[in-house]
Amino acid sequence: MKKASYKIDPSIRLPPKPLLIVLSGPSGTGKDAILSRMKKAGYPIEFITTVTTRPQRANEKKNVDYHFVSTERFNQMIERKEFLEHAKVYGNWYGVPREPVKQALDRGRDIIVKVDIQGAATIKKILPQAVFIFLVPPSMEELATRLNQRHTESPFDLGLRLKTAEEEMKQLPLFDYVVVNKQDEIELAVSAIEAIITAEKHRVTPREISLSAD
Repeated sequence: MKKASYKIDPSIRLPPKPLLIVLSGPSGTGKDAILSRMKKAGYPIEFITTVTTRPQRANEKKNVDYHFVSTERFNQMIERKEFLEHAKVYGNWYGVPREPVKQALDRGRDIIVKVDIQGAATIKKILPQAVFIFLVPPSMEELATRLNQRHTESPFDLGLRLKTAEEEMKQLPLFDYVVVNKQDEIELAVSAIEAIITAEKHRVTPREISLSAD
């Protein structure tokens, strides 16, 4: 009896579609540290640098950690519709530049952007096929400890961030995945994000991101 042969549908072997990964979470959960670790490891993904009016911190590098600009310059970028999304957070403006995202997608490159919770909600409305990852601390107590150790907030600002974080945790249903980032276990969180990206690449029905020029 002749053996039946299994033929793979050619469409299944097509290169996977580029992904837009949206990494979000309350302040102090370690989003910057996660992205820095992925960059150092040479992970094959486009890291989109956020534009901000926030003052540069001592340990930060301009145009690497953030694009630091004046409020006037930021407003000009808003008027020219240069942002995928932008929002005012704790008195400072933050925005994801649109053009680098479009260029990377056009080249078939995966992208990861870091935004606050309201930024994630905005992107969800315009690009619902993006992959939304919510980074959280194991507890509010550990989050308070991390924010204290940064020495960048006044007692009032620290209290505000913790109160805001409690409200932001309620937005979990907005996201596709949740990753817990424990103190001194950042590699586990990075591995979890890499596993999510790998799983997304093997979806039967791939996500398709389309971003117009305007």
